[in-house]
Amino acid sequence: MPETTCAIVGGGPAGMMLGLILARCGVAVTVMEKHADFLRDFRGDTVHPSTMRMLDELGLFAEFNKIGYSKVEKAEFPVDGQPVTLVDFRRLRQRHPYVAMVPQWDFLDLLADAGRTEPNFTLRMRTEVTGLLRDGDRITGVRYTGPEGDGELRAELTVACDGRTSVVRREAGLRTRDYPVPFDVWWFRLPRNEDGQYSLIPRTGPGRALIMIPRTGYFQVAYLIPKGSDAGLRARGLDAFRAELAELIPEADTASLASWDDVKHLDVQLNRLPRWYRDRLLCIGDAAHAMSPVGGVGINVAIQDAAAAARLLYQPLREHRVTVSDLAAVQRQRTLPTAITQGLQRILHRQVMEPVMAGAEITPPGALVGIMRRLPQLSAIPAYLVGTGVRPEHVPVPARR
Repeated sequence: MPETTCAIVGGGPAGMMLGLILARCGVAVTVMEKHADFLRDFRGDTVHPSTMRMLDELGLFAEFNKIGYSKVEKAEFPVDGQPVTLVDFRRLRQRHPYVAMVPQWDFLDLLADAGRTEPNFTLRMRTEVTGLLRDGDRITGVRYTGPEGDGELRAELTVACDGRTSVVRREAGLRTRDYPVPFDVWWFRLPRNEDGQYSLIPRTGPGRALIMIPRTGYFQVAYLIPKGSDAGLRARGLDAFRAELAELIPEADTASLASWDDVKHLDVQLNRLPRWYRDRLLCIGDAAHAMSPVGGVGINVAIQDAAAAARLLYQPLREHRVTVSDLAAVQRQRTLPTAITQGLQRILHRQVMEPVMAGAEITPPGALVGIMRRLPQLSAIPAYLVGTGVRPEHVPVPARR
């Protein structure tokens, strides 16, 4: 039976970053991605300042810079006809004080290409993990189906990076604690001209809000709707939806939505595992804690998970002595930043999203506006929470170039 030291299930940001760092640290890794490529619409496009710092440490920023991306340097909110800056990444004391908007498939291709140059790195595309191998209570690898049929891969450690609907997590019998979320998301494309820009501040209407992510030739639109309202809103008809969109995005061609098949429904979740691991199995990223899209921080948190896991585990994995205590150390390192981030998201859900979904407009409190106008340097605080995150990680020294 084929063997590897670390089997990583899922080729998203957490899985690809973990695989690359571990491979550079001398650990044999196999990353298993069920799709044939990374071209997925349901992916965020934000690369945060802390992630770009990690690309610097990996020696990959020059290649990343060739991709071409737009920069989000601040978030302004119009109040009485005057812009008020609530989030200002330019105040961060970092080499890259902005959020880069780049299609996530380009970012993942960059990591995959870097991984393929490492002798310890194996990437298996079109390989879907279907179950786990066990020796008593110990996880000893995965079952999968791929281009050559069904197979098994033994591993000293299996890491679940397969998202909020994680097969590995389910098969391991790990259950999340779920928190209420007041909205779901419709996800669709609209044509755009090249002048369109991304904004952290959503456009809103009665009971609706949307974010437009600029991609080449089109906007990827995240349209927020009240939780559980998908069927009822669709029943009103596509013409009513197009008319609603035309009011929120007058510059877009809404006629390009030909049918409801063009509008995908995402069930937004916010949850966290009480325990992220079992013997020789670890969950990170959305498999351990699904984040709300509020704040756009989910990708950053997942990548920080990967860096922490690599830093704490590469030595035990290289010496073939990884223990449950090593896996528990990863959870201890990442529980606080995850809990704080999700706590802030829950506050924003109650204070902002619930009123908006009930028909209120997004307006920052007058006291906050006054403070920000008098002390604009305070806009660095939300910029740090979004762009850097709580307890940011670094690439371990053996993986740096």
